Amino acid sequence: MVDKFLETFAKMISNYPEQIRVEKVDVDDTFTKITIWANPEDTGKLIGKNGKMISSIKSVISGCKAKSGRSYKVIISSNE
Repeated sequence: MVDKFLETFAKMISNYPEQIRVEKVDVDDTFTKITIWANPEDTGKLIGKNGKMISSIKSVISGCKAKSGRSYKVIISSNE
């Protein structure tokens, strides 16, 4: 659910939505690592000025912890 939301959101704000790819790795029963792969030009948009966009994304995702009990780590990487 969280990974599909992040993929949809990233595609909405990127210049190259076809290059957006989301990988979800369940580290253990309570922790999940989500990596958003994007074009190098779009990584700046996803991180935002002074990291405000990624901070906002993480705030929304942390709300999911209250419902599911899982912790999430969101990472932005370029497709190079």
